[in-house]
Amino acid sequence: MRGGGKRLCDAHEWEGACAGSLEEPDYRFDLAKGRAPVAAVETMRAAHNRARAASKSWSYGPTYRTGVCAASSQKTPDCGGGEWARCGSNTFPAGFFPACRSASGVFDLDGNAAEHMNLPLDESQMSSRGSRKLGVTEMKGSWFIFDRYRAHEDWCRWGAPFWHGSRVMDAKSHENYHLGFRCCKTID
Repeated sequence: MRGGGKRLCDAHEWEGACAGSLEEPDYRFDLAKGRAPVAAVETMRAAHNRARAASKSWSYGPTYRTGVCAASSQKTPDCGGGEWARCGSNTFPAGFFPACRSASGVFDLDGNAAEHMNLPLDESQMSSRGSRKLGVTEMKGSWFIFDRYRAHEDWCRWGAPFWHGSRVMDAKSHENYHLGFRCCKTID
Protein backbone atom coordinates (compact mmCIF):
# COMPACT_ATOMS: atom_id res chain seq x y z
CA MET A 1 0.00 0.00 0.00
CA ARG A 2 1.85 3.05 -1.27
CA GLY A 3 0.90 6.43 -2.64
CA GLY A 4 2.67 9.77 -2.95
CA GLY A 5 5.88 8.22 -1.59
CA LYS A 6 4.05 7.17 1.57
CA ARG A 7 3.14 3.75 2.89
CA LEU A 8 1.31 2.09 5.74
CA CYS A 9 3.45 2.38 8.87
CA ASP A 10 4.93 -0.64 10.59
CA ALA A 11 3.79 -0.84 14.24
CA HIS A 12 7.25 0.07 15.60
CA GLU A 13 7.26 3.29 13.55
CA TRP A 14 3.95 4.43 15.07
CA GLU A 15 5.32 3.59 18.51
CA GLY A 16 8.47 5.62 17.82
CA ALA A 17 6.47 8.61 16.60
CA CYS A 18 4.38 8.43 19.77
CA ALA A 19 7.28 7.93 22.20
CA GLY A 20 9.43 10.61 20.54
CA SER A 21 12.21 8.35 19.28
CA LEU A 22 12.33 5.67 16.63
CA GLU A 23 14.08 2.54 17.80
CA GLU A 24 15.12 -0.53 15.90
CA PRO A 25 12.18 -2.94 15.54
CA ASP A 26 11.96 -5.54 18.29
CA TYR A 27 9.64 -7.97 16.55
CA ARG A 28 10.21 -11.48 17.90
CA PHE A 29 9.83 -13.33 14.59
CA ASP A 30 11.21 -16.46 16.26
CA LEU A 31 8.05 -16.57 18.40
CA ALA A 32 5.80 -16.37 15.32
CA LYS A 33 7.48 -19.09 13.28
CA GLY A 34 5.16 -22.01 12.58
CA ARG A 35 2.18 -20.50 14.41
CA ALA A 36 -1.22 -19.42 13.10
CA PRO A 37 -1.54 -15.59 12.92
CA VAL A 38 -3.63 -15.24 16.11
CA ALA A 39 -1.23 -17.33 18.18
CA ALA A 40 1.79 -15.64 16.59
CA VAL A 41 0.48 -12.14 17.34
CA GLU A 42 -0.48 -12.94 20.92
CA THR A 43 2.90 -14.57 21.65
CA MET A 44 4.88 -11.71 20.05
CA ARG A 45 2.65 -9.15 21.78
CA ALA A 46 3.18 -10.62 25.23
CA ALA A 47 6.98 -10.60 24.82
CA HIS A 48 6.92 -7.03 23.42
CA ASN A 49 4.74 -5.69 26.24
CA ARG A 50 6.86 -7.34 28.96
CA ALA A 51 10.00 -5.78 27.48
CA ARG A 52 8.40 -2.31 27.18
CA ALA A 53 6.36 -2.12 30.40
CA ALA A 54 9.05 -0.29 32.39
CA SER A 55 9.12 2.63 29.95
CA LYS A 56 5.44 3.55 29.64
CA SER A 57 4.74 6.95 28.10
CA TRP A 58 2.09 8.75 26.10
CA SER A 59 2.65 11.08 23.17
CA TYR A 60 2.51 14.14 25.45
CA GLY A 61 4.57 12.80 28.37
CA PRO A 62 5.38 10.14 30.97
CA THR A 63 2.01 9.99 32.76
CA TYR A 64 -1.55 9.62 31.50
CA ARG A 65 -3.53 12.89 31.70
CA THR A 66 -7.16 13.56 30.86
CA GLY A 67 -8.24 16.36 28.55
CA VAL A 68 -4.99 16.43 26.54
CA CYS A 69 -6.04 14.26 23.59
CA ALA A 70 -9.25 13.19 21.87
CA ALA A 71 -10.13 10.63 24.53
CA SER A 72 -13.37 12.16 25.80
CA SER A 73 -15.93 11.55 23.07
CA GLN A 74 -18.99 9.42 23.57
CA LYS A 75 -21.68 7.76 21.55
CA THR A 76 -24.98 9.53 21.08
CA PRO A 77 -27.63 8.37 23.59
CA ASP A 78 -29.64 6.22 21.12
CA CYS A 79 -26.56 4.44 19.73
CA GLY A 80 -26.63 0.67 19.96
CA GLY A 81 -23.21 0.58 18.32
CA GLY A 82 -21.84 -0.06 14.89
CA GLU A 83 -23.32 2.62 12.67
CA TRP A 84 -22.39 6.22 12.05
CA ALA A 85 -25.91 7.47 11.24
CA ARG A 86 -27.16 6.74 14.78
CA CYS A 87 -23.90 6.92 16.71
CA GLY A 88 -21.98 9.94 15.46
CA SER A 89 -18.33 9.78 14.58
CA ASN A 90 -16.88 9.62 18.10
CA THR A 91 -13.86 11.46 16.70
CA PHE A 92 -12.64 15.05 16.64
CA PRO A 93 -11.12 17.01 13.74
CA ALA A 94 -7.36 16.51 13.31
CA GLY A 95 -5.40 18.99 15.42
CA PHE A 96 -8.36 19.81 17.68
CA PHE A 97 -6.16 19.07 20.71
CA PRO A 98 -2.88 20.99 20.08
CA ALA A 99 -1.25 19.66 23.28
CA CYS A 100 -1.72 16.10 21.98
CA ARG A 101 1.62 16.24 20.20
CA SER A 102 4.61 13.95 20.55
CA ALA A 103 8.23 15.05 20.93
CA SER A 104 8.55 14.02 17.27
CA GLY A 105 5.93 16.66 16.38
CA VAL A 106 3.19 14.17 15.49
CA PHE A 107 -0.38 15.07 16.49
CA ASP A 108 -3.36 12.97 17.59
CA LEU A 109 -1.64 9.65 18.28
CA ASP A 110 -3.55 9.12 21.53
CA GLY A 111 -7.33 9.11 21.26
CA ASN A 112 -9.41 9.84 18.16
CA ALA A 113 -9.52 7.27 15.32
CA ALA A 114 -8.06 3.81 15.81
CA GLU A 115 -5.24 3.46 13.30
CA HIS A 116 -4.44 0.31 11.34
CA MET A 117 -0.70 -0.46 11.35
CA ASN A 118 1.29 -3.21 9.69
CA LEU A 119 2.49 -5.84 12.17
CA PRO A 120 4.98 -8.05 10.31
CA LEU A 121 5.10 -11.69 11.31
CA ASP A 122 8.45 -12.18 9.57
CA GLU A 123 11.15 -9.91 8.12
CA SER A 124 9.77 -10.20 4.59
CA GLN A 125 6.63 -8.30 5.68
CA MET A 126 8.26 -5.07 6.90
CA SER A 127 6.90 -2.07 5.06
CA SER A 128 9.70 0.04 6.54
CA ARG A 129 12.20 -2.13 4.66
CA GLY A 130 10.41 -1.84 1.33
CA SER A 131 8.22 -4.93 1.42
CA ARG A 132 4.97 -4.91 -0.50
CA LYS A 133 3.93 -8.17 1.19
CA LEU A 134 2.54 -6.95 4.51
CA GLY A 135 1.68 -8.74 7.75
CA VAL A 136 -1.42 -8.40 9.91
CA THR A 137 -3.28 -5.39 11.26
CA GLU A 138 -2.35 -3.99 14.67
CA MET A 139 -4.58 -1.22 16.02
CA LYS A 140 -2.84 1.80 17.53
CA GLY A 141 -4.16 4.95 19.17
CA SER A 142 -7.88 5.62 19.63
CA TRP A 143 -9.49 4.69 22.95
CA PHE A 144 -11.83 7.63 22.62
CA ILE A 145 -13.40 6.95 26.03
CA PHE A 146 -10.27 6.89 28.21
CA ASP A 147 -10.82 10.26 29.84
CA ARG A 148 -13.86 8.65 31.54
CA TYR A 149 -13.08 4.92 31.58
CA ARG A 150 -9.70 3.17 31.30
CA ALA A 151 -10.87 0.08 29.43
CA HIS A 152 -7.44 -1.58 29.09
CA GLU A 153 -3.72 -0.87 28.96
CA ASP A 154 -2.64 1.69 26.39
CA TRP A 155 0.67 3.55 26.01
CA CYS A 156 3.01 4.45 23.14
CA ARG A 157 4.91 1.19 22.82
CA TRP A 158 2.02 -1.04 23.91
CA GLY A 159 1.18 -3.94 21.61
CA ALA A 160 -2.58 -4.32 21.27
CA PRO A 161 -4.44 -7.64 21.19
CA PHE A 162 -5.38 -9.03 17.78
CA TRP A 163 -8.52 -6.83 17.58
CA HIS A 164 -10.13 -6.80 14.14
CA GLY A 165 -7.33 -9.15 13.19
CA SER A 166 -6.77 -9.87 9.54
CA ARG A 167 -4.05 -9.60 6.97
CA VAL A 168 -3.39 -6.01 5.92
CA MET A 169 -5.49 -5.21 2.83
CA ASP A 170 -7.69 -8.29 3.29
CA ALA A 171 -11.01 -7.75 1.49
CA LYS A 172 -12.80 -8.99 4.64
CA SER A 173 -10.92 -6.67 6.98
CA HIS A 174 -12.98 -4.92 9.64
CA GLU A 175 -14.41 -1.54 8.61
CA ASN A 176 -15.97 1.02 10.89
CA TYR A 177 -16.55 4.76 11.07
CA HIS A 178 -13.90 5.27 13.78
CA LEU A 179 -11.06 3.34 12.10
CA GLY A 180 -8.35 4.86 9.96
CA PHE A 181 -4.66 4.59 9.23
CA ARG A 182 -1.52 6.69 9.36
CA CYS A 183 1.07 6.86 6.63
CA CYS A 184 4.86 6.84 6.94
CA LYS A 185 7.54 7.86 4.52
CA THR A 186 11.08 6.53 4.44
CA ILE A 187 13.60 9.38 4.46
CA ASP A 188 16.91 8.52 2.91
